[in-house]
Amino acid sequence: MKTEYLTEQELERAAKLLQGGGLVGIPTETVYGLGANGLDAEAVSRIFVAKGRPQDNPLILHIPEAGWLERYCERIPHSAYRLAERFWPGPMTMILPRKSFIPDVVTASLDTVGMRCPAHPLCRAIIEKADVPVAAPSGNTSGRPSPTNANDMLEDMDGKIDAIVDGGPCMVGVESTIIDLTCTPPRLLRPGGITLEQLRGVLGEVDVDPAVTRLMGAGEKPRAPGMKYRHYAPKAPVTVVTGDPVRSAQYIHDHAGETDGVICFDEFVALCREKSSRVVLNLGPACDQQEQARHVFAALRSFDHTTVPAIWAQCPDSTGIGLAIANRLNKAAGFHIVEV
Repeated sequence: MKTEYLTEQELERAAKLLQGGGLVGIPTETVYGLGANGLDAEAVSRIFVAKGRPQDNPLILHIPEAGWLERYCERIPHSAYRLAERFWPGPMTMILPRKSFIPDVVTASLDTVGMRCPAHPLCRAIIEKADVPVAAPSGNTSGRPSPTNANDMLEDMDGKIDAIVDGGPCMVGVESTIIDLTCTPPRLLRPGGITLEQLRGVLGEVDVDPAVTRLMGAGEKPRAPGMKYRHYAPKAPVTVVTGDPVRSAQYIHDHAGETDGVICFDEFVALCREKSSRVVLNLGPACDQQEQARHVFAALRSFDHTTVPAIWAQCPDSTGIGLAIANRLNKAAGFHIVEV
């Protein structure tokens, strides 16, 4: 298969491919997604083949506006519309009861479905043109760091999918927040671009699923993407170092091997590179979590083009979007975490 490289002027072509059962890489504000017609079970099944994704890992349906919720969901609570009014279009996915015609392959046979309205205008335009909900996980080989630009997605998917639409670099850099609205109180299943603090500002009490901060057990069934498996991982093993930035940088300086890779805050690049042959990549300023979110996947991916035997990563605290960054780093590390 030859993968077509489409520009933003070719959204009609992207929409027709989706309507015809094709796989299309689509830009969103979070990461690039691997999209298929979410009502076409055969097309959706091809997503799992292209990614090498486990079948029990559910997908998210992407829609262009909140009015589409009633097409695909049952018993929609008022809280869903309050959240949509506040955060859509944007990096937030809501878990809601699904209508019976949604293919089981989308939901991993759960009675719920994740729904999202992305903020990227080109993405919404493609969905509107196709006039179908688009099932789309991140556009990477399963387990690898998610792509935040078209070239990174092509690195994993060239020759496996029909087309990719280049919509520029992603502005958020980590996948959407997932909030389960089928339980009381609502539960955060995956942290992302909309923070726990923002959700609580609208909903009041919000629980945090244990899978946000630990690996799920072998017998546990994920209710949303990104919960169960080791994700976002480069080839080399990752160690995450948490705590005060000065102390965590010094720990990495003292413990990382001479040829290891390091991801650290801007302020500590010189320290971590001092007197060694380490490959040191900057995550962004210690005080700027938005910048860190935009850099984290690109940094993890970059090490796959090197021969580093191990990677050490500084980690922000868990306030704001820092919770999402920490979640992605910890999953990349298989929760191999050092607290200093």
